[in-house]
Amino acid sequence: MNTDEMIELCKRHTMYTWAAGQAVNPLPVERAEGVYLYTPDGKRILDFNSQLMSVNIGHSHPKVIAAMKEALDRVIYVFPGTATEIRAKVSSRLARLVPGDINTFFFTLGGAEANENAIRAAKLYTGRQKILARYRSYHGATNATMQLTGDPRRWANEPGMPGVVHVFDPAPYNYSFGEDDAAKTARNLEYLEELIMYEGPQTIAAMFIESVTGTNGILPPPEGYLKGLRELLDKYGILLVCDEVMAGFGRTGKMFGFEHGNIVPDIVTMAKGLTSSYIPLGAMGVSDKIADHFRENVFWGGLTYNSHAFSLATADAVLDAIEEDGLVENAATLQAVMRSEMDRLIESHPSVKTGRCIGLFGMMDLQKNSQGEPLAPYNGSHPAMASLGKAFMEAGLFTFVRWGSFMCNPPLCISEEQLLEGFAIIDKCLGITDEAFEG
Repeated sequence: MNTDEMIELCKRHTMYTWAAGQAVNPLPVERAEGVYLYTPDGKRILDFNSQLMSVNIGHSHPKVIAAMKEALDRVIYVFPGTATEIRAKVSSRLARLVPGDINTFFFTLGGAEANENAIRAAKLYTGRQKILARYRSYHGATNATMQLTGDPRRWANEPGMPGVVHVFDPAPYNYSFGEDDAAKTARNLEYLEELIMYEGPQTIAAMFIESVTGTNGILPPPEGYLKGLRELLDKYGILLVCDEVMAGFGRTGKMFGFEHGNIVPDIVTMAKGLTSSYIPLGAMGVSDKIADHFRENVFWGGLTYNSHAFSLATADAVLDAIEEDGLVENAATLQAVMRSEMDRLIESHPSVKTGRCIGLFGMMDLQKNSQGEPLAPYNGSHPAMASLGKAFMEAGLFTFVRWGSFMCNPPLCISEEQLLEGFAIIDKCLGITDEAFEG
């Protein structure tokens, strides 16, 4: 099938996410290997976003592909009420891998389902109905998770699940809790405690956070925030749920993002990097106290594909690859290179305002003028940003351009040379936004 036919049939017969179909200009992909995508006409494109911050081990890992083929000769699917060797193996492996007393797992087919069931577990365990979530968050596109989500994708899907109370992140879009980490942490937690008072702590089941905010800014938490938040929620018997769908499995330079705060949540959700998106799989992990509760009480949740054997076999192989290839360590090491490249771009391009990264989880913000006004406003656009995204693709780099920012989230297997290759392309293309800079 040629490129034009591929695109035409995909647009005619499928619906694309978060877009009006006619406006979609899909990237044609024939194959992918390592950190590169290849179009049907042979063009090589550096995947600088791991697709959806998910292909952590890189594309077409030979050992994982071999393990998946092997698994096809064993059990592929049995209903959720069965026991299988791979279910036993992966669940016990995760119990060893996740810090603290997160020892029991409910397997789903994605992050949204993991978060849906975390909401259900929190409400059933506590007997409370309200959920706290942050405005600068994304937790999924199903009914309840869409209400947890703080970004503008929620608006068109309202009203949804009642009882969600949105709060400020320590780094809101415009408002500031302070200039340094200590002030941001102290003032945000003070604000949050007052809000809990207004809502009634006895009504709040849990607070959901991305341990490192993902699509809404790549925002590492300020020093002391996770520990302070853990203590505050414990004070009122509110569960802490850490969404590790993007931040987990090495993306931040540690296996899980919450490890940077030296805490353990009550519930952790995961997906994406769990199978490197080779096949769908998500999971909700719960602490021993919650697991014990559901050993005596019904967990009112179920999925046809819960603990899907083939998905679990893929996860087991991916976890092998993460450990054997030293991908967590590579992300931690290359953080300094990404930080250095970001600093270089800030110095050499007037349109670049700032950049953030933790491990290989990064984003750069562009500005309209020397006052630091974003090149595109919140939930807005600018012609230069559209041109920048097009230029990236033409130059052989795939990443997400969103509002006035662009993402830097390559596969964790990337080499220093390949990382520099990506930033060299970015450097060349930023002349477009420099021309839009107003001085």
